[in-house]
Amino acid sequence: MFRHKAYKFRLYPTVEQEILIGKTIGSSRFIYNHMLNAWNSSYKKTGKGLSYGKCSAMLPAMKKSGDTSWLKEVDSVALQSSIKNLADSFNRFFKKQNQFPNFKSKKNPVQCYTTKNTNNNLSIIGNQVKLPKLGLVKFSKSREVNGRILSATVRKNASGKFFVSLLCEEEITELPKTNKHVGIDLGITDFTVLSEGQKIDNNKFTSKMAQKLKREQRKLSRRALLAKKKGINLFEAKNYQKQKQKVARLHEKVMNQRNDFLNKLSTEIIKSHDIICIEDLNAKNMLRNHKLAKRISDVSWSSFVTKLQYKADWYGREIIKIDKWFPSSQLCSNCGHKDGKKPLNIREWTCSVCHFHHDRDINASINILTEGLRIKQLA
Repeated sequence: MFRHKAYKFRLYPTVEQEILIGKTIGSSRFIYNHMLNAWNSSYKKTGKGLSYGKCSAMLPAMKKSGDTSWLKEVDSVALQSSIKNLADSFNRFFKKQNQFPNFKSKKNPVQCYTTKNTNNNLSIIGNQVKLPKLGLVKFSKSREVNGRILSATVRKNASGKFFVSLLCEEEITELPKTNKHVGIDLGITDFTVLSEGQKIDNNKFTSKMAQKLKREQRKLSRRALLAKKKGINLFEAKNYQKQKQKVARLHEKVMNQRNDFLNKLSTEIIKSHDIICIEDLNAKNMLRNHKLAKRISDVSWSSFVTKLQYKADWYGREIIKIDKWFPSSQLCSNCGHKDGKKPLNIREWTCSVCHFHHDRDINASINILTEGLRIKQLA
């Protein structure tokens, strides 16, 4: 079955290529904001917005205009993609899938643009990737790219590093059946507890880096105050910008560690089981609990479930989500007796009916598996 799969690599552009990447990102942002403003103006005057076709038709005239003739210097497909992104944002807004589109800012920590493959202008040649207008750019080829390249997103992170994400269409074969099922209970102390009895430790990536981050962020605040006292714009304050990149690199390291952990764990679970049963948690609402918000955001439950879902779709596995109100911690997995709510500090308990002794989390994961298999039989 053909699927879309993205490959992310670090880029090592020359100084000239860095300048052109910056121009393309800036031009794409300008086009997005310009068209959004035109869209809003049209709605105020006529009661109707614009369309992708109308916005796209305005672009050639802008390139010929003296004020915006610099748009000809950058990749034209990247500008068209920016308009397409705006049109998609409005479509999702009208379907009530997201909020009204906002203007893009150059203060955003991640700056990027997207270009599409036309006439083989995107390709990999040795340890270089061919990109429109940029030509051949050196990159860290950590793995082979399979399938046909559809598009490329060039990104500059707040840390100053450049990356390219290549979206490819490739054939992915389903994994062989294992005839194994698993229930997963997500937690904070232990990241995941499997119904098989295995507990996966929460590595606490953010808390391990917290002291260093705190120290470097204080330096950043002091340098921002110093620049303001001297009347220097923060974009022009060199010491502030250096420290800002240092803080961004620390955040990036934490993010990379977490993503690596989640990818390896989700892949291992998908390879080993045909059916994965998991709670349908609403992490967004849980973050409102100020006592647990920091720890919940650190474990990244939503990201883990997302990775499990798309990998299951790729490799022919099944994810069954259990209702968040299902009392997995209250039921005895041995006899089914509902023993009532228990405070979080109780990690072990004994059933009052069958007297079976339970580990709270393992018992919950077994109940999640049982409920998931029951739902599958009813479907």
